[in-house]
Amino acid sequence: MIFLTSLGSIFPIIVMIAIGYILRKRHWFHHTFSENVSKLITNVALPCSIFYSVLKYLDMSALKELSNRLIFTFASVIIGYIAAYIIIKTVKIRKGRQGVFYNAVVNANTIFIGLPLNMALFGEEASKYYLMYYITNTISIWTLGYMLLENDSVEEKEGKGGFNLKKLLSPPLMAFIFAFAVLVARIEIPKPFVETTKYLGNIVTPLALLYIGIVLADAGLHSIRFDLDTILALLGRFVFSSVVMVVLLKISASFMQLNPLEIKTFVIQSAAPVFAALPILTNETEGDIGYATNVVTTSTILFVAVIPVLMMFLK
Repeated sequence: MIFLTSLGSIFPIIVMIAIGYILRKRHWFHHTFSENVSKLITNVALPCSIFYSVLKYLDMSALKELSNRLIFTFASVIIGYIAAYIIIKTVKIRKGRQGVFYNAVVNANTIFIGLPLNMALFGEEASKYYLMYYITNTISIWTLGYMLLENDSVEEKEGKGGFNLKKLLSPPLMAFIFAFAVLVARIEIPKPFVETTKYLGNIVTPLALLYIGIVLADAGLHSIRFDLDTILALLGRFVFSSVVMVVLLKISASFMQLNPLEIKTFVIQSAAPVFAALPILTNETEGDIGYATNVVTTSTILFVAVIPVLMMFLK
């Protein structure tokens, strides 16, 4: 049953990647299409998606009740970045892949896979615990995660590197800050505006997955490989992240009362596959797009096998 649930959660993703691959092979997409899609997603659709998601999934009562849980969700993220840094320096992962590696180890696909899977496995009652992980994951992606991608292009460029406020204040992060401010201030946003952000935000995942299919078509299916960099990223995403979360939850249990439902939610979310928009962001920041596509594709497919193992462990 759990295997079928996990399979069902990734089936639409695989189909959309396959459609992008087939249509590119049939020359339906011009060679500039993927570049245009990348800009559309990063600057328009993603900010709308984040704005709508914050207003829909977050509420002040859950934040007040469970805000102390952010201690170990943020701790898990910080430990993940530190571990990724150590691995990058030890294995000497090449320039252009380092930003992708950080994001693959730390940041998960919490919206398109994490949320529906969590609802299927644990029901509506677990949604408030999911929100705590969603906050952490979103902030991580659009602050340190994005900056690490920005400072890791394949080719060194003049002015690249160092702190740059413009890099930090990306459209998706600004959308998150604005939406959070609206939530805290309890400002009523006109329904037509909210619905517009909903419709624009809904195109993010389909377009991102079509983009992955296009990249795979251009590179060839032989580009899907389990080289050392990919294996280490997958181990970081599925094994290290979930182990760190379990350890932190064990430590937290000594001074904070946790119920089994929130423990399961945090562990499952910590092991979700790499977020689907990573190849888009890698293209925008001139990193190794092939590597980003590879870790997203392989982590999504392998997630079918990971979830039953995790659920057995949690029982």
